[in-house]
Order: sequence, then structure tokens, then C-alpha cells
Amino acid sequence: MSERKVLNKYYPPDFDPAKIPKLKLPKQRQYVVRLMAPFNMRCKMCGEYIYKGKKFNARKETVQNEAYLGLPIFRFYIKCTRCLAEITFKTDPKNMDYTMEHGATRNFQAEKLLEEEVKRMQKEREEEELNNPMMVLENRTKDSKLEMEVLENLQELKELNQRQANVDFEAMLKQYKELEEEQRCKEQEEDEQEVKAMLEQAQNQQLLEDSDSEEELAKPRLNPTAQTKPKAILQEVPQLQRKKLRTESWECSVGKLSTRAQLARLVAHRKQKPDPALNSRGETRGTTASTGSLPAASATSSLGLLGAYSDSEGSASD
Repeated sequence: MSERKVLNKYYPPDFDPAKIPKLKLPKQRQYVVRLMAPFNMRCKMCGEYIYKGKKFNARKETVQNEAYLGLPIFRFYIKCTRCLAEITFKTDPKNMDYTMEHGATRNFQAEKLLEEEVKRMQKEREEEELNNPMMVLENRTKDSKLEMEVLENLQELKELNQRQANVDFEAMLKQYKELEEEQRCKEQEEDEQEVKAMLEQAQNQQLLEDSDSEEELAKPRLNPTAQTKPKAILQEVPQLQRKKLRTESWECSVGKLSTRAQLARLVAHRKQKPDPALNSRGETRGTTASTGSLPAASATSSLGLLGAYSDSEGSASD
């Protein structure tokens, strides 16, 4: 099996290709080929539509006694996909197309029919001009007149379009550029204002923070020993008022004891009787002794009373 796939096969030295017998095949032999439908068609038997490009296993043969400029014409046999009716068509090298022959009808093609009609009219005109020279002159005048009419209509259409559509593209582009520049400037100004506002806000916030920090630093310098309690300020005023009320009630009931004159009124001076034993020593000495002892005794007694009243006042205030 591997020998059939090689490119170079072995030929013996005594090989003679003339000795190989030639096959005698019929001229109208047919080949099985794979092809696609060249155009849309409809089967005559069942009415089935066969679209262009549908694949078939067809039989191909060469048409006898038909050729175009030495090119052979081939015929193809296919079967309908629904009723299996035989359909045949041929090649058309003259028009570079295919022609329907039997078993189906070709669908309508307006473009092809129009081209065929134009070619037919042109051919007839050429035949007429060939035999009649006056017809040539008439056809030329008709063509020139038709060309002039077409040019006039075209000029009228151009003028109408110019009147209806007077568009200055340069002015339009200039206006667009101006609007774009104004919008860009406006956006830049808005951005600058926003940045300025943000900077001012940041500066104000920084100033407030600095002032708060300075006040906090200044407070402990003024009174470093004070207790930083929020209720201390609220409690100072009621305590002072309470102390004032207590002192007023004490003064109303007892009286003021803060002056020495009032305390001196409460002190009574004792007069000591003269000692008979001391008379013998001398009057002068006895008098000096008695006068020196009385002020001392009065002072000691007054100091004792002041200490007692001050202790009582302190306890009352507490």
C-alpha cells in the first residue's frame, strides 16, 4: 500500500510506452462530477424550487456538433430533490453563463433580460445605419440633442442645490472651534475657582486648629495647679452662695465677731484687792506689780475667747 504513494516509481530499462494498449472509449461517454446549481430554477414536474448553490452529484458529457470558437459545450444531468425528475442544462461560453435545456424553468432575471434587450436594440441600429446614411445623420442629431438636454438638466439641478444649501464649511468649522475654546476656558475657570475655594477652606481650618492649640497651651500657664474638671466651674458658685448664707445667718443670730472692739466689750476687767502682805515692801513696787499683771491677764483671756470663736466659725462654715 505504501508504494502507491511515492512520487517516483521504478521503470525497468526495457520499458516501452508504445507497447501499452490504448483504451477505446466512446465519444459520448459521461463522467460523474460534483457541482452546484448555477442559477435558481423550478422543477416542471412537482414545482420544487432549487436555489442557486445547491450541490448535486451530476453526470457530465460533451455536446456533439456544438462549439463556440473552438470551445466545447458541456451538458449536465441532475435530479430534482423532491420527485427525482431529470433536469439538464448546458454551458454558454458566448455569454459566460448557463442555459436551461430540459426538466425545469429558470427563474426571472430582470437584469439579464435588460442587457439582452439593449444588445438587441444596438444591433438593429447598427444594421439600419449600415444601409441608410440618412439614418446615421438623424441618429447623431438625436444623440447630440439628448446630450444637451441632459447637460441642461444637470446644470439646473446644480444651481438648485446651491440655492437651497448655502453652507460655508469654513465658517462652520470656525464657529465650532470658538465654541470649543469658550467651553475649555469656562472649564478652566471653574477648576481654578474650586481649587481656590478648597485652599481657603484648608487655610481657615488650619488657623482654627492653631488658635485652639494656642488657647489650650495658654490655659495651663495661667493656672497650672487648677483641676481640669467640667463640673468645677458649676460647683464654685453654689459653694460661695452657701457660705455667704451661713455667715449671714450666724451674724443675725450671734452677731459679728470679726472686730476687736466688739470682743473687747465682752471682756470684763477684774480689780484685785490689795494684798496686806505686800504693803510692807512698798507701795511703788506693789503698784507696778499689780498694774503689770492685769493687762497680761486680760490679754490672755481675750486671746482665748478669739480662738474659741474662730474655731466655732470654722466648724459652722464647714
